[in-house]
Amino acid sequence: MKARALPRGFTLVELVITVAIVALLATAALPAAELAARRAKEQELNRALRQVRDAIDAYKQAVDDGRVEKRVGDSGYPRQLEELVAGVDDRKSARKAKIYFLRRIPRDPFAADAELPAAATWGKRSYASPPDDPKEGDDVYDVYSLSGATGLNGRPYREW
Repeated sequence: MKARALPRGFTLVELVITVAIVALLATAALPAAELAARRAKEQELNRALRQVRDAIDAYKQAVDDGRVEKRVGDSGYPRQLEELVAGVDDRKSARKAKIYFLRRIPRDPFAADAELPAAATWGKRSYASPPDDPKEGDDVYDVYSLSGATGLNGRPYREW
């Protein structure tokens, strides 16, 4: 006696149900993935702001300690962000060494134009400008994101 071979494979109904279940799971997972990506960008923004602000504060401290030359009428803050990477002469060094405050300027992760240099992705506030209406000036006292978006915490990125 010969045994009859059973048909192999899936029926059309089984395939349609499987595709529907996978699509339902994907639509549930997509918002969670987007939220995780946004949260990661916000953490990167926090790290970048902290790095740049710490470097600006270290520059100001070096000026106050007499290690960096302060010109008459200057606030003691760097004139440009690039000075933090390029370095400044250490006035207290016998070997005319330079002081470097950053290895590189981090980019604003929410900057839209990838072609811009890293320093141009930040908004810069001078020492003379008010905190509620930051403007560029003769120095860089603080940096902020130029993004018009709002964070997950409800605060605009410009105010971080």
